[in-house]
Amino acid sequence: MAALQDIQNALVSAWAADGPLKLLIGEGAIFDAPPRGMQPPYVTILRHDAAPRDGDDAPGMEHRLTVHCWSPQPSRSAALQIAHRIETVAVRGVLEAGDHAVTHRRHVRTETAIDFATGRARAAVELRFYSEPVG
Repeated sequence: MAALQDIQNALVSAWAADGPLKLLIGEGAIFDAPPRGMQPPYVTILRHDAAPRDGDDAPGMEHRLTVHCWSPQPSRSAALQIAHRIETVAVRGVLEAGDHAVTHRRHVRTETAIDFATGRARAAVELRFYSEPVG
């Protein structure tokens, strides 16, 4: 599934290049899974699911992503600042992804929680994208 890889690569590149997000989480703090031994702040892509979505005589995919934004303290506000940058860059900044055009970008929801075991705040951002092959 090249579309999944292309969409995820485009998102990670856009997030990594975003200055305000770098100020919040630092350089190189976007991961597929929570890094062992690393303290937040950081962002993890918890899920990336895709399903075929064909329409207008063009094959396409619907992508749903869940991104976790971790704060080192029990501050929902800090986690939400990170989540806001993740959402803003994803919804406004990703138009092409490798061999795929991104035809729909939408923030679906954001949830927050305080992890009782660590005392850290987390914001979970759910995003939806549609992609179609270019050419």
